[in-house]
Amino acid sequence: MYAAVDLGSNSFRLHIGKHDGDAIRVLKSVREPIRLAAGLDDKGNLTPAAMQNALACLRNFREVLAGYKLDAVRVVATSAMRVARNSAVFLPEAEQAIGYPIEIISGEEEGRLIYMGVASAVAAPGERRLVIDIGGGSTELILGRGQEIEKVESFSVGTVKQSLSFFVGGRVDGPSFEAAILSARSHFEDAAPPYRPQFWKQCYGSSGTARTIADIIIKNGIGKEVNADTLSALKQRFIEFGHVSKIDMPGLRPDRASTIIGGLAILIGLVRELGIPVVQPIEAGLRMGVMWDLHLRSTKRDRREQSVQACVEKFHVDQRRANRVADDALALYAQTKPSCEVYTRHLYWSALLHEVGLVVSHTGYHKHACYMIENADLPGFTTREQKLMSRLVVAHKGNLRKVSEMIEEVDIAKAVVAFRLAVLFMHSRIDIDFSLVKLRMKSRVELDIPREWVADHPTLSYWLEKEQEHWDDVGVDFTIRTTG
Repeated sequence: MYAAVDLGSNSFRLHIGKHDGDAIRVLKSVREPIRLAAGLDDKGNLTPAAMQNALACLRNFREVLAGYKLDAVRVVATSAMRVARNSAVFLPEAEQAIGYPIEIISGEEEGRLIYMGVASAVAAPGERRLVIDIGGGSTELILGRGQEIEKVESFSVGTVKQSLSFFVGGRVDGPSFEAAILSARSHFEDAAPPYRPQFWKQCYGSSGTARTIADIIIKNGIGKEVNADTLSALKQRFIEFGHVSKIDMPGLRPDRASTIIGGLAILIGLVRELGIPVVQPIEAGLRMGVMWDLHLRSTKRDRREQSVQACVEKFHVDQRRANRVADDALALYAQTKPSCEVYTRHLYWSALLHEVGLVVSHTGYHKHACYMIENADLPGFTTREQKLMSRLVVAHKGNLRKVSEMIEEVDIAKAVVAFRLAVLFMHSRIDIDFSLVKLRMKSRVELDIPREWVADHPTLSYWLEKEQEHWDDVGVDFTIRTTG
């Protein structure tokens, strides 16, 4: 049983689902209209009131989650948390409130998960499709075939900002609508060509915005599908009301009127700019994608593995060297007896990627690799995971002062020493027999190696001496003993 929590810019949502055959069946769904994006002040900070409102919701979600026996939980935050200048301050409080780590995901990762959710719900394995998701703070366009994504982009235009910027005070009129539509089109015009209808067969609207607009169109007799004509007709109905407080239509909850007008402007902008003939709403998206991602991870089909391998191939990494360092680092890390397995996979992936920076320069390649890993589009990874991996990579070489704060956590320090020794032994051309090597780390590092290694590999003594100096520089004693 899985839980997906989506901390969106407009609403916070929770899904609890169970894998059942070829589908994930939703057992529980909760939605709270938090309007987090509307809680950003003019400096881009979440206001105290917005944060307290969000925390109260997260505590409620925690109680709901506690009522189920869950195999995995993933909490993701999207656009509003991405752009909030004080998100780093708010995040620890939010994690404490819900009781789980919160991942602030990139727009591209959001798009990947949205597409995964849609693809799981569409019984057309080879279909070429465009998925559009209009959220409170951003809009994602994803082009794919079947389960495979071909292109994904995130645009910083969402229902909350569009509503607040163009329908000031809740007033709805023709010029305001056209200005909002034109603004939306300006976000998509440069990116439009690959998403035009000749490249796909069906267009799906995965967001609550698309589903709500479709519901209003049908329930009010405006039409039977979402297209340019029915969208324009709905726009005219809204204009006739004159103010969001007066909008009263079947299919539209009163609390959604203030943001749906911005969403309608964005959808009209997309339909006009891309030339979309029909948008088909679909009851699947980010939360379903998150649950499928959790299921695939549990069955060893982790998207992150594919991302690392694609990066290795793209930057022409020597896979023999990468695999050796990764395998040796894990073996050495296991000897240190870490308290948990939370960093094991990230150490392995970091080791596979540690030489990607060579594509830029041999000089300071670990610094180039650090930047590339932290900033690359690696589907499946969160910003926090990429940050951790980038720090592990920059730590594998040179002084340790640059990561002194990070290695205060014992399990990370164990990962760093294992990583550094794996690279050191690889460069010294030593084929490690792990029955002859012992690595221990508590308050100090202790390494036992065969005496013959020192005799057979002249540079080993030099590199180990330098390693002792680097650890001593950050206040950690490093003892080396030769055996045999």
